[in-house]
Amino acid sequence: MNLKDLISRADIDTLQELLGRSTVNLITNLDSTRFNTTKLQQVLLDMYSEFHLLRTLKTRNLLFDMLKKKEATTLLSSLGLQARPDSDIWQQIKNIKLTSKNKKVLCDHFGITDFEESRELKFRTEDIQPDYPLFDHQILASVKVLKLLSGEGRAMLHMPTGSGKTRTAMNIIAHYLRNHLSSTVIWLAYSEELCEQAAEEFVKSWQFLGNREVCLHRFWGVYDVEKLDEVEDSFIVAGLPKMVSKAKSSIEFMQNLSKHCSLVVIDEAHQAVAPTYSVVLDLLAPEYKDKTHLLGLTATPGRTWSDMDADEKLAKFFKYKKHTLEVPNFSNPVDFLVSEGYLAKVEFEPLFYNFGMDLAQPDIERIRESTDLPTNILEQIADDAQRNMLIIDKVIELAKQANRIIVFAAAAKHSVLLSAMLQYKGINAKSVTAKTSLQDRTAIIEKFRASGDDCMVICNYAVLTTGFDAPKTNVAVIARPTNSLVLYSQMVGRAIRGVKAGGNKNAKVVTVVDKNLSGFGSVAEAFNNWNDVWS
Repeated sequence: MNLKDLISRADIDTLQELLGRSTVNLITNLDSTRFNTTKLQQVLLDMYSEFHLLRTLKTRNLLFDMLKKKEATTLLSSLGLQARPDSDIWQQIKNIKLTSKNKKVLCDHFGITDFEESRELKFRTEDIQPDYPLFDHQILASVKVLKLLSGEGRAMLHMPTGSGKTRTAMNIIAHYLRNHLSSTVIWLAYSEELCEQAAEEFVKSWQFLGNREVCLHRFWGVYDVEKLDEVEDSFIVAGLPKMVSKAKSSIEFMQNLSKHCSLVVIDEAHQAVAPTYSVVLDLLAPEYKDKTHLLGLTATPGRTWSDMDADEKLAKFFKYKKHTLEVPNFSNPVDFLVSEGYLAKVEFEPLFYNFGMDLAQPDIERIRESTDLPTNILEQIADDAQRNMLIIDKVIELAKQANRIIVFAAAAKHSVLLSAMLQYKGINAKSVTAKTSLQDRTAIIEKFRASGDDCMVICNYAVLTTGFDAPKTNVAVIARPTNSLVLYSQMVGRAIRGVKAGGNKNAKVVTVVDKNLSGFGSVAEAFNNWNDVWS
């Protein structure tokens, strides 16, 4: 049906609705002798395009009312619908949404050939991708932590290993610096690897999130801050060992630094109340100094597995303000992170060994009470030849399936021994310990991080549990027993980066389980261990 033919049916009342009563009245008053509905119908078509009349809800419904029942039924069919028995066909048509598809059907049905999208107001939309984005769960975490900081001034951010604590924290810091001009943020970490990782991440984040020039100071190892007046409007990455040394040698330095500082961030914050480090925090962010905020970052918001007093002290230090990563419909965020590919799906495999060393009663008591095994016990474990061969055989087996393996040894000499034995067996293995020079350590880690199908193994002791970012690591062999849930979680965390975080879909954690010595087996179960202390 032609739309012009349909309009020719319009009577005076309909034309008054289409043109407006005042318009029709004025026309009839000006030319009452020549007034006729045909003339008004032509005026309507001259004033408005056919598509405009069809697109506008009010005029469209008036036009539909002029359809005969058979015509209305045909139109309804053209729109892909069927007339319901005992229903108002015209109302059915009026209820149809004017989608792009339905517009085309209506125009074809009424013979509107000059329909063009340009007749409609166009909305130009495009998705803009940020250069330093967060995942949804990280965005929620940053919002919640900023709210906590604005209240009590202290907060702990609790996120699983591999879920992006550092990136989330950098978004929080960038927001803080943008809203606090001439302010200084100090990032504290206890290892050089963690310090370098934080410095590199701040450079990446501030380039996209910053609103002014901010000076980055490195203050760890061989790096120093020359003048205190340079730390205003700065981001300082400081090694805790160096800060402890400075606090002992110059209280004045720490006090001057504190004057400029308004936010202190401590990585691996479960160590915040350790006597060595609490001295630094008490000087930089004393509780009486309300304007200095304190943010802790950790995957394990407790110091021990079973010492409630130590964990209570940590919670109290952060005023019981902890935000734990939340994900709707998941009781444990680790399960969500695995299901969505942020963390790898981990297979935990025990490697049982009948540890035959007879422990004296004092040693047994020390193991029960300590947060980790005594050094002399670890040294004896490292010397066990049969145990070492069990580990070597397993790593050789794993090397056929994986290309980046990290082994956590029981002692520094154990790390060297395992790597030497693997090299002898034809496996590309290196050892990294505290005695490894920074130059050698950097070269080994960079080679390990590089992509490639060839297998490489890093054996280490007390170095690569944190601050070591090699997402393609897909196997961790925990060859040292530990009572520390914190340490165990950190070791496991080196191998569980998921595909969305640049890692792997699947990963394996092999834990040597020694007779009479304790251990752990699941990061997901460990994640909620300290919740009662913080409630």
